[in-house]
Amino acid sequence: MKRPSDERRKALFDVEARLSWVLAALAGLLGAAAFIHTEGYFVTFMTGNTERAVLSYFRGQGMFGLAAFLIILSFLSGVVIASLCRRHFWSGHPHGPTMLTTFALISAAIFDATVDPDANDIDLLTILFVAFGIGSLNTSFTKNGEVSVPLSYVTGTWVKMGQGIERHISGGDYADWLGYFLLLVSFATGALAGGLLSTIETGWSMLTTAAAVCLIASVYTFLHERSNPPDAAEAAAA
Repeated sequence: MKRPSDERRKALFDVEARLSWVLAALAGLLGAAAFIHTEGYFVTFMTGNTERAVLSYFRGQGMFGLAAFLIILSFLSGVVIASLCRRHFWSGHPHGPTMLTTFALISAAIFDATVDPDANDIDLLTILFVAFGIGSLNTSFTKNGEVSVPLSYVTGTWVKMGQGIERHISGGDYADWLGYFLLLVSFATGALAGGLLSTIETGWSMLTTAAAVCLIASVYTFLHERSNPPDAAEAAAA
């Protein structure tokens, strides 16, 4: 029987971990697209949106506060709808939320290209599609009805990594924090890729690229699940 530490080390680089890196990078790319190609909207930072929704009025920026509130609602809708679909239709399969995110991104790209195909920036209505997709994406990894890998919850990931470092210092091992570090690196890499893409692509073409990446990830997870189906207990718990 393997020791728990051996299991944790193996889990650092298993299929689920590798997929989480791809999806975290996608979240970072979408965050970059929204931030660079808009007036500074956040689609991955609900803490910032909550503060902006409350405090913008004190700075005479009421429209920014309203935009932040709408983004929060759209993000929350993505989480709720994806979770409902997981419970009733997808039986806990992670390819479902990524497909829903793909459809949201395709819709965003089509909408943006239709409204103003020559514009470099993305308008608020398009961003609401993206925020919905990010909310759905965050439900990709769920255990016992709760998110097990928060793809765009970077603050929480930093906290978990810090706690893991403390456990390592206090007698644990690198498996206590390395997984969180790799997830953070993936998110930051995606954001960097989004920043680089923004120099050569417009807003809607960046969204098209992100939708293509998300579609590839969805197909990959679907094929993996067909060869490694989850057991009944895991599906029911999700």
